[in-house]
Amino acid sequence: MVHEPSSRPYQDPESWSELLAPRLAQFAAAARHEHVTRAAQELGVPQSTLSRALVRLEQDLGVGLFARKGRTVALTHAGRTFLAAVERALAEVERAAETVRADADPASGRVVFGFLHTMGSETVPALIRAFRADHPRVRFQLVQNYGEAMLEGLRAGTLDLCLTSPVPDSPDLVGHRLDEQRLRLVVPDDHPLAARRRVRLAEAAEEAFVTLEPGYGLRRITDDLCAEAGFRPRVAFEGEEAETLRGLVAAGLGVALLPPPAVPRPGVVELTVTAPRAVREIGIAWLDGHEDTPPVAAFKRFLLSRRGQLLPD
Repeated sequence: MVHEPSSRPYQDPESWSELLAPRLAQFAAAARHEHVTRAAQELGVPQSTLSRALVRLEQDLGVGLFARKGRTVALTHAGRTFLAAVERALAEVERAAETVRADADPASGRVVFGFLHTMGSETVPALIRAFRADHPRVRFQLVQNYGEAMLEGLRAGTLDLCLTSPVPDSPDLVGHRLDEQRLRLVVPDDHPLAARRRVRLAEAAEEAFVTLEPGYGLRRITDDLCAEAGFRPRVAFEGEEAETLRGLVAAGLGVALLPPPAVPRPGVVELTVTAPRAVREIGIAWLDGHEDTPPVAAFKRFLLSRRGQLLPD
């Protein structure tokens, strides 16, 4: 006998997944065993509870999923169609559950860590190497980006924490200063200032500048330092990466305020800025109120322990 769906007026639910998800495993068990009692035993629920749940599922869908004969059940055509999708969905849930459990494992979990491009060649590899001396199996997903994009990643939940500059001051984020990095005025090696070791930033007031694009923390710092020196920089070129700017400087297309390079670049000279004090703060940030997994918490503690030791002298 085929169960006839209820004749009560049918209304679309606001969310099928919220309505059906708890009953999908029950449906799949009944379909697998083709017997309500055996399915109930597998699920650890009373047979009557499972029978009512299956009937309610059919009523909610408005479709008969089983042909019944006593406690034996067989799938209808609609039931077979539904089962194929349910099995895929349950398998995906299982995979997702295993993934998030693995990511949270204290010994071998995952940390999604964002950082500035200028931190990628030396600072971040050294930090991860030091951290993994005590946590050798923790996995990292590394995301290089500019500051504002990383802060949005924290808010969106796609990053666990990030190394950024300047340190954010926002009510929904937590930021801690870890270190500071001196900025240098980078000039072509044939520039009149290239014979100097030190320079006041005001001496570059008439120069063309190559800078990062608006929205980058280093661009904001450059604009602020130039304003403090009494001028507004005349921007000739904008880029997205510090080493690209060094290439533009080497080509004689301008000067730039940049952190020290990982490897000295030919064609440029890097000058110490004596006034104003040209530094950028480097800090760690995360979303306020967000609960950390054990590996994220351990890496956060490690970074905070490196205050004043993050960057080489």
